[in-house]
Amino acid sequence: MFRASGRAGREEYQERLSLQRDEGKFAQGKIGLLQYVTVGVFLFLVGGYWNLQIRNEDVYSLKAERNRIKSFPIPAARGKILDRDGRVIVDNHSSFSVLLSRENLQEEHLAPIAEGLNLDYEELVARLNRFRKRPKYQALILKQELTPAEIAFVESHRDPDTFPELELIHTERRVYPGNGFAAHMLGYVGEISESELNQPEFVKNQPGDLVGKTGLERQYNDILTGEDGQRQVLVNNKGEERRVLGFKAAVPGESIQLTIDLDLQTVAELAMEGKRGAVVALDPRNGEVLALTSRPSYDLSKLASRDRGAEWREITTNPEKPLLNRAIQAQLAPGSTFKPFVALSALESGEVDENTSFGCGGGFNFFGRYFHCHKKSGHGGTSLKKALAQSCDVYFYQVGNRIGIDQIAKWAEIAGFGKKTGIDLPAEASGTLPSTKWKIRALRERWYGGDTISVSIGQGYLTATPIQLAHGMGGLVMGGVWHTPHLRKGDAPQKAARKAEIDLTHVRTIMDGVCDVVNGGGTAGRSRLPNGEFCGKTGTAQIASNEYQKAKGIRLKDNAWFVAFAPRVNPEIVVSVLWEEGEHGPDAALIARDVVKAYLDKRARKQYSQGAGEGVQVKLEQPAGLSSGERTAEND
Repeated sequence: MFRASGRAGREEYQERLSLQRDEGKFAQGKIGLLQYVTVGVFLFLVGGYWNLQIRNEDVYSLKAERNRIKSFPIPAARGKILDRDGRVIVDNHSSFSVLLSRENLQEEHLAPIAEGLNLDYEELVARLNRFRKRPKYQALILKQELTPAEIAFVESHRDPDTFPELELIHTERRVYPGNGFAAHMLGYVGEISESELNQPEFVKNQPGDLVGKTGLERQYNDILTGEDGQRQVLVNNKGEERRVLGFKAAVPGESIQLTIDLDLQTVAELAMEGKRGAVVALDPRNGEVLALTSRPSYDLSKLASRDRGAEWREITTNPEKPLLNRAIQAQLAPGSTFKPFVALSALESGEVDENTSFGCGGGFNFFGRYFHCHKKSGHGGTSLKKALAQSCDVYFYQVGNRIGIDQIAKWAEIAGFGKKTGIDLPAEASGTLPSTKWKIRALRERWYGGDTISVSIGQGYLTATPIQLAHGMGGLVMGGVWHTPHLRKGDAPQKAARKAEIDLTHVRTIMDGVCDVVNGGGTAGRSRLPNGEFCGKTGTAQIASNEYQKAKGIRLKDNAWFVAFAPRVNPEIVVSVLWEEGEHGPDAALIARDVVKAYLDKRARKQYSQGAGEGVQVKLEQPAGLSSGERTAEND
């Protein structure tokens, strides 16, 4: 080609060669630029990645966390508690609670949050620490029953830039009767504890759940507890709710109806106001508890919250022990209210009949020790009915000495002493029913004759609860049929009644003697009702022996007891009263009388309203026993 073009060809060749060289330099420049751009982009991405994943990891993680689905619980309302007539005793009301989302929690926010919600900071931190091991998606309920000011605080501060960990939810809060009304029977709800989480009955619960702590709230916790609902929402990176993804409505718990008669319960509560003790009223025909109160009491609403610290400390340190349910847990000597059961033992043993008489000169010497009667001048010649009516101690000393402790223990056990009655309340006490075997087993000592003398008047090693006494008397007046006391009415399965073969003439003899306590010149004549339907037995029980009090230089007031039934024919109600340090059994009888009178008055009104009209009268029976001219008014 060079040869063909000559000089012009060479010039053209040189020009093309130069042009190619220029183009090569330009291409190399572009490639170099592209490489620099690539490296720059790479460094930019690496820098961004470092900024996102290392330098500001917390900031970007938090924003990412917020841009997701959030779930809010919808707490289910607990079932209501109603009385036997359908009247509401425990209800719920609408309120607001504040949740702490631990996923969004910033520790430095705790102090201002505690201040704004009037919470104790130290307690708040302690509660959070108990939740540390739990998954973070489980929110913590900070406070219930918010005040308007606290609701305003949450509403104005729960934005993403202030306190994003706060959430406001609607809840149903328990409403209990005031003034400690039926507090021990009803119980209260509270946040489940660590120890309760390990118990089988709470296997379905999670930390933070509200569960029944005591009383019926605990006994029927599974029934009263509903099923919580849930609301799922999509939120943006600012924590703002964008749309609802799902909604599951809460299912409220079932209501329960009690056997309690609110009218009788009110009378019992008022009668025990300012006293220390208990009242139990039940229907001996079926075991339905009509009233059950224990005093002193406590305010349920103060304990039924998550932030109950101050109130809890005050109650638990109170020397009066207001948390003790004396109706089912007070284990004390029943005094002379135990005498009807000693009489039953004596009659059934055949060692004593209703005409058996013992002389009372104000005391008697047994085994080298003089045992006093409560009447220093003595009762003279005394039969069984008179001994019951006037509560002659010497008569029952003689009876106990004749039949022995094991005969007493046999029939007292049949009547339900020394074991739980089975009432549907938690933590019932069993009391103590002594016998020769019991003393060897419990105290590693042999039984002495003097021990029997004390037990025969309801003292010594014998202890009983008010519910046991009412239960025992109920089965006795039913002729040997003991129904299990229960508080839940309706279709709830009940335990079968215990029955014993008892001579009904013996029962009638005892009932007549007990009726004479009130209506026949006995120890509780002041509590007699005009229609003579009210019967019962007094009891005045020493807390410690006279010798002990004398040695210690102290004087302890006696406990006052009374166990009653009415009407005297076909009894429909049994009432036991314990008044600690009430000193005199006849004073406790006045409390029982008020409860029985309320029952009889209500029964008469029902009969009238059912159409019988003015002609309806409660059937009266002629009082048995001593005539009115023989009445006395002595303390038991």
